Amino acid sequence: MTSPLSRHAHVIGLGLIGSSVALALGEAGWDVTGTDLDGDIVDAALSTGLIGATEQRSDVTLVIIATPASVVAETANAVLRNSSNTSLIVTDVAGVKGAIVSNVGDARFLAGHPMAGSELRGLAGARADLFQGCTWVLTPTVATKPDTYGALHGVLRELGANVVAVDADDHDRLVAVASHVPHLLAGALMNEASRVAEEDTVLLQLAAGGFRDMTRVAAGDPAIWPDVLFENRAAISQSLQALEARLAGLRAALNNNDHDAVANDLLSAASARRQLPGRALNSENLAYLRVAVSDQPGVLAAVTMAASEMLVNIYDIEIAHGIEGSSGTLLLAIDARQAEPFSATLLEMGFQVGHE
Repeated sequence: MTSPLSRHAHVIGLGLIGSSVALALGEAGWDVTGTDLDGDIVDAALSTGLIGATEQRSDVTLVIIATPASVVAETANAVLRNSSNTSLIVTDVAGVKGAIVSNVGDARFLAGHPMAGSELRGLAGARADLFQGCTWVLTPTVATKPDTYGALHGVLRELGANVVAVDADDHDRLVAVASHVPHLLAGALMNEASRVAEEDTVLLQLAAGGFRDMTRVAAGDPAIWPDVLFENRAAISQSLQALEARLAGLRAALNNNDHDAVANDLLSAASARRQLPGRALNSENLAYLRVAVSDQPGVLAAVTMAASEMLVNIYDIEIAHGIEGSSGTLLLAIDARQAEPFSATLLEMGFQVGHE
């Protein structure tokens, strides 16, 4: 497994996600320090052993920024300016990526976003297993070095996450549909139900499983959401506009007694829902691909993003450097059932691919 040379990590921001990262790293054998603007949170983290100290070690190799999205770039740039360690990797966990990536130019920064959460809040809700089976997005750029990506990928696999690579702007567009808009919808539905329940209290007793499933995320920490939503407001607005048009079509179909339109809409939704990939892919039957790569900007990003577009989960990734240093080999462990089509895609992209 590819990992940083030493296992010293520093977490900036000890809310639910930051604290859970600290716990998970600690259980994986890392020495973890951390800090937060709230002194009471820092005291609690120290007293419970979540972190061993508040000062970042001089030999730290991994810094995780778990602050609000609006200050991630500023925080990352400060960390990178103050470190001459070429092996340092700095990442973040914010739910929006485009603005952050465009404002941090250091190749040691690799932005990320774990698609995980909880209705619980802060340090009290932290869990070491929060990332088991979750999708953790990384957004490599043309400047991202294979060693950086491979090392961080290995760490996240240690935490139990399934790692995918997506362009930063694509991430924001897609996560608007997959995460941000659903949260707004859950809140809107819950607020509407609460309004109706003011006159008809029996409504809340009628709230069945479907309603509870759809509104579950509305119970999450409301303090963290406005920051992310406004940072990604353009993509969210476009998604809401498309959804409003779809809802208007359904309302028109109901008003026009158009049974076929309603039935077809429900049928297509049911079919699409059944095709959602599982949270964790089978890792028992792995194939190992050897992909020859040149030492050129963007090569690593091209391979990992191709995997993500094909829903190919890379269970492990290592980089074998060539003797001359101008080329190397990516060693990819993937589900054996996906090896042939993924190899064909890489060949079409001009890569040389071998199998172990």
